[in-house]
Amino acid sequence: LLFVFLSVLIQELVKKDTSSNVPEIIDKLFSEIENVDNETGNEIQEVQIEESAVNLWNWAVTNRVGSVINDEQRAKLRHVSCRLACLCESSDPPEEIVRRQILMTMKTGKGWVDAGRAALADGFLVIAINSLEKLYAQLMKRSSDEADIQVHKADVEKDLFKVLSYQAESAVIQGYFQKAVTCLQRCKDMLTRLPKQTCYLSILCYNFGVETYEQKRYEQSSFWLSQSYEIGKMDKKYSTGQEMQAKVLRLLATVYLEWDCKQYQDKALRALTLANEENMHPAGFYLKIKILLKSEASDEDIKTAIAELLHHEVSLDFCLNTAKLLLEYERELVGFDFLKFISERFESSPDLGKIVLLHIKFLLQRLKEPLAKQKIEGIIAGHYTGKQLSPETLNQLHIILWDRAAKSYEAKSYSEALQWYNYSLSFYSPWQIDQNLAKLQRNMASCYFHLMQLEKAKEAVREAERCDPSSIFTQFSVYKVAVLEGNTEKAVEAVVAIGKLAANHTQLEDKLLADGSAATNLLSLAAQIALENEQQVVAIKALEYLYQHSQDCQQVFTALKCVIRLVLSKVMAEPKENRNNGMDTLVAYLTSAHQRLAEPFTEGSMTLDMRSNEAHWFRKIAWNLAVQFENCPGTMRDFFVLSFKLSQFCPSDKAVLIAQKTCLLLAAAIDLEMGRCSLTLTEQIELLSQALQHIQACREIWNALKLTGDFSRDPTDTLLLLYEFEARAKLSDPEVDNLLESVWELPQIDTKTLETIAALAMESPAHYPSVCKRALKSALILHRKQEAIDAVRISKCLHSLIHLSLPTGVIDTDACVLEEVWGYFEDALSIVGTTGDYPEVETLWLMTRAWNTGIFQYTVGKYKEAEHWCGLGMRFLNHLGSLKSSYESQVSVSRRQTGENGRGGGADRYGHWFPSW
Repeated sequence: LLFVFLSVLIQELVKKDTSSNVPEIIDKLFSEIENVDNETGNEIQEVQIEESAVNLWNWAVTNRVGSVINDEQRAKLRHVSCRLACLCESSDPPEEIVRRQILMTMKTGKGWVDAGRAALADGFLVIAINSLEKLYAQLMKRSSDEADIQVHKADVEKDLFKVLSYQAESAVIQGYFQKAVTCLQRCKDMLTRLPKQTCYLSILCYNFGVETYEQKRYEQSSFWLSQSYEIGKMDKKYSTGQEMQAKVLRLLATVYLEWDCKQYQDKALRALTLANEENMHPAGFYLKIKILLKSEASDEDIKTAIAELLHHEVSLDFCLNTAKLLLEYERELVGFDFLKFISERFESSPDLGKIVLLHIKFLLQRLKEPLAKQKIEGIIAGHYTGKQLSPETLNQLHIILWDRAAKSYEAKSYSEALQWYNYSLSFYSPWQIDQNLAKLQRNMASCYFHLMQLEKAKEAVREAERCDPSSIFTQFSVYKVAVLEGNTEKAVEAVVAIGKLAANHTQLEDKLLADGSAATNLLSLAAQIALENEQQVVAIKALEYLYQHSQDCQQVFTALKCVIRLVLSKVMAEPKENRNNGMDTLVAYLTSAHQRLAEPFTEGSMTLDMRSNEAHWFRKIAWNLAVQFENCPGTMRDFFVLSFKLSQFCPSDKAVLIAQKTCLLLAAAIDLEMGRCSLTLTEQIELLSQALQHIQACREIWNALKLTGDFSRDPTDTLLLLYEFEARAKLSDPEVDNLLESVWELPQIDTKTLETIAALAMESPAHYPSVCKRALKSALILHRKQEAIDAVRISKCLHSLIHLSLPTGVIDTDACVLEEVWGYFEDALSIVGTTGDYPEVETLWLMTRAWNTGIFQYTVGKYKEAEHWCGLGMRFLNHLGSLKSSYESQVSVSRRQTGENGRGGGADRYGHWFPSW
């Protein structure tokens, strides 16, 4: 069954020259081939196996699939094909089958070696050798003539030589040195009979030497390179050639040099001597000098080697490398003499400047600045007399000069740095426009700044502007000049330009600005310079751009803190009536802080603790600002809301929850207050709706907070209920009636809360008289239960109840209502009679309302009720106090005019008897 599966895969692969699933099929074949051995030969038709193996082999090696599969996939296919072919092998296979097996196993093994998987190659190479032995035995068995025997033997040896060389390659790859040596020796012994393989075997050993040298296995490398050289000498006709032999020897010398120069110095020099005998090459002289230097030979020996070198034609670059080598090994005297000599030798060369440049570089390294400066001044003089350096060399000189100037600048030797920059400036024409010239002028301006030479700095900055006005660094230099001159307007303009360039840092050519960090660092430095020079307006502008464009979280929050402090100090310095002008700016800063804190974390940006600490700082600032600026309710509310939002990035401990609750509670209170004073209905609706949102959020936090401790004395529940009631009542929310039920669930309901609800229920635009009455009734009940009666508050409560139940001017009133109102009058009369604190004006009001109610009853013909109510009013007369005599005299006059006991008169008479007050 497994073979059937493999056959199907092979047929699918062979039929399709290009298929998207070719790699998948190859991997399946390769993974399953090992299991074929488990099946018995009787179950598999050998003819089918052999046919599949041959077809797969041919498909793998054909040229037309060269672009379809890679070398490793081709090795896998050969592996599968070869394994299938081996299944068909009989105990005594014919010569044709043996030769095919030799070919297939050799190529499969070589394929795995080339693919770098030498371990897979070994098995096939062993099979190849066994097959070669079978073939040799078969050939010897059928041949009797000595000439035929030699021919057959040579034929077999050719393939055996290849297989042994492949085994050597495999062994070297796997690190089996002795096995590789054994295979090499057998191949070497065959060279007398196979002289044409001399070149191949020599190069193979050279490759082994290169590979082991790169792995720093110097002993093995020296062996392989020595073998390569010796094999190359065995047959000059088929040798690799003198150039290759010299190359092998130079590498051998290099191996000795890096292995242990002192111990193998003689061997290295001997190898170089032989290399030069084979083929003279500058690399050999260079290597000889290097060996002498590393083995600490005398200057005389080195000079001799150099003289030997100079007898031959060598390139300028080669001489420069030799000079670098001499100076690298501290052979200063020999090195500078050599530079002087090659300067004369290549005096007419257009690349002479390279020698001078190298000379200057090493003079500076050896701290011989005066000599270096002489050389530079000579180059400058030549530049204006027709001896100009090539552009490439001149560019290298500029780099040296700038590097030297930078080191002087870092050492705070600004005058010295200017001298090096002036050398560089000497190579530019007066009206040349170049970005590098702009950089140079900016660097010089920085030196002038430190030397307090402002006029020279200004001139350098002007030149930088002329060459590269769009550079952020140029604008920064302009900024520094403006700040030092105290030109605030120009400094702000420069900061704005820097900020705009920082925002578009991806479009700038300067690689320093590729990630935007350099641009924001400039803004940070700009703010620092402004603060040092007491220019807060400029510093604020720089800090604003900094926090807007920086990607460094710590830098952003530092900038925001600094700009908040600056603006806050500026605002507090203003008169109180003008302080509101900076509030919007502070709100914007805190909003930006909240936005940055809300951004998702990036790797390395900030930790949770860092974010929490920053949030604490900003939330406290927002709270303090809210408290300080209570004369501006809208801004005060914004600060409380911001404080709450910022606190959401802090750990939700008890202190933070209390702060959050307080912020939202106060924000809701401010919204309600502003809603009461709003000029438009739309504005009022918006404020009340916003208050409801704050109330809901506050309630959620409050519920969580109550789980952390005892808050029985905290009035938050009551306040939230009152705030929500007011907002919903004024929004005509149908939930208002149901909301009153929540009042009864309060743990400690008091009269003040109920009276407040009653007032809110009737405060425009709210109008809920039934809710108002229910609240007042409940308040009246609570008042009666108190030990010390508050007559003033009770009087107000009764006043409101009577007014709601018996509106002024209403004549036709339901008897039930009158009965209810009568009860309120009775309650009032009872309280008036037991306490002297009942307000006299309220007593007068009660007397008047009762009397007038009687008059209204009279007008509709209800004389008994009228007398009843008027009598009630007269009962309050006795409690009027200072007003009693005035109203009592009015009643007496009325009675004398009509008769004290008259009761049956007409309407006019009754009307005069009971005048309406």
